Amino acid sequence: MAKSQNIVHQYFKKRLDDLQILVRVNPIQFKGTEITVPDKGELTVRELEFDDEIFEDLKADGFEACSPLEFNLYLSGLA
Repeated sequence: MAKSQNIVHQYFKKRLDDLQILVRVNPIQFKGTEITVPDKGELTVRELEFDDEIFEDLKADGFEACSPLEFNLYLSGLA
């Protein structure tokens, strides 16, 4: 089993009318983190478990790839 620090996560985002959703996916364990960033108010962070079709689901839902930097700036509260 790969160590968690050796896994290259994949990052996605989607913009809706009044919020942005960013998702980090661990492609080996199918676990991840979702950040919901509303235009007004506080962001929400959720830990999620996915199935092996997560990448097809994200594409079908209109998510696009984003940078790890963008995701981590929101996660750390700097953005």
